[in-house]
Amino acid sequence: MRLDLAATPPGCSIDSLDQGALGIPCGNVAVSGTSLTLDVPSVGGSLTGTVSADGNKVSATWTQGGHARPLELARQATAIEPPKEALDPAMPPVELAKLQTVLDADLAAALASGDLAPATEGGVTIGVLAHGERRILSYGAAKPDSLFEIGSVTKTFTGLILAQMVEQKKTRLDEPVRALLPAGTVEPPASGAEITLLDLSAQRSGLPRLPDNIKPADPSNPYADYDEKALFDYLATRGVARPAKPEFGYSNLGVGLLGQALAHRAGSTYEALLRKEVTGPLGMRDTVITVPPKLQPRFIPGHDGAHKPARAWDCPALGGAGAIRSTAADMLTYLDAQLHPDHLPATVRSTAEGKTLATAIPASHVIQGDVGSGMHIALNWMRIDETGSFWHNGATGGYSAFALFNPEKDFAVVVLSNTSIAKESFADALGKHVAQRLTGKPAVSLAPVTPQ
Repeated sequence: MRLDLAATPPGCSIDSLDQGALGIPCGNVAVSGTSLTLDVPSVGGSLTGTVSADGNKVSATWTQGGHARPLELARQATAIEPPKEALDPAMPPVELAKLQTVLDADLAAALASGDLAPATEGGVTIGVLAHGERRILSYGAAKPDSLFEIGSVTKTFTGLILAQMVEQKKTRLDEPVRALLPAGTVEPPASGAEITLLDLSAQRSGLPRLPDNIKPADPSNPYADYDEKALFDYLATRGVARPAKPEFGYSNLGVGLLGQALAHRAGSTYEALLRKEVTGPLGMRDTVITVPPKLQPRFIPGHDGAHKPARAWDCPALGGAGAIRSTAADMLTYLDAQLHPDHLPATVRSTAEGKTLATAIPASHVIQGDVGSGMHIALNWMRIDETGSFWHNGATGGYSAFALFNPEKDFAVVVLSNTSIAKESFADALGKHVAQRLTGKPAVSLAPVTPQ
């Protein structure tokens, strides 16, 4: 980690050099004597440390995801630069008809000795849509119709459900989340503004990444016993006051709460609401939360970042943040709707909820805030300013996913993997690689990294 600290006024940013994540803004920076504390909302982290007498060292504790780690920082005369990302040379934009030939070559090393080698039991399914034409490719242990957990890509569905219910006049973006919950769940703030539905979807609610009362009986399925009562107990204690200066801070809790609140307003469950508002109208029959028996044989076994078997996750109270399972074909249907909401099939427009999708989808793309690092956020979709692409990724204990669409260039990519994230996300790298091949850019190398 590299910490850039400005004393006047107090403020800072951090760089995760090994991950290539630069300029991540800090918040709540406080320096008092030799004591230093700060938060990094976008990654759910915090640092508490002591500055040495000469000001050249900081002995600290870094806390993230419920884990605390010691951290020693030393002042550098010159900035330490992150390792340069390995890139494959650019080639002319690849046509879909030739994409498999290109990817076969680009993935050869990963298939032989990397993330997709036979011993890992790893597999990926890649879906690509360009100018109305589709391709689905699979490698390793995956098949074209394999079912995967998509993790936090679920959040974009929750954002679309919100947009749908706004279009249907069932709620408003500026409505306090408290108003959608059962009466008496949480008291209004004594003073100041309170968290709205838009705050939750735009990731500026001030809520932490996760509630502090998650105490899983089974760590391999950490959210399975976190129910609505536990969520509402946490909320009653924490309250729904909005920060005086709302800033981007990624929160699984916030979007999980949003899904639960929308379900309450609809008198439904999140799973039923998802089917009614999005997957049903779009005909996404393989996109589910509870896997029915007919889909169970296609639900590919998951693996953790070390390629060891990992069980699927259940998320009863925070489903809106990461509970969906899907296939590449269904995800291409979803991304096609993102690209062409004005050309939805007649079968979609024939349903009551399908009639509002044509306006709800563009509404879910309206930028609502600054994320930093050249990105903005809409209703849970992130937009890369340089390219105009909207994207989101996700991971559970045994799976990872990446989804991207570019309205201007009319293409979309989804990558679904049955392996979670280790140090870096192979699904992310592969998704970016495919997008770069489609646009003729130098592409993130997919070859295994040789230890130094």
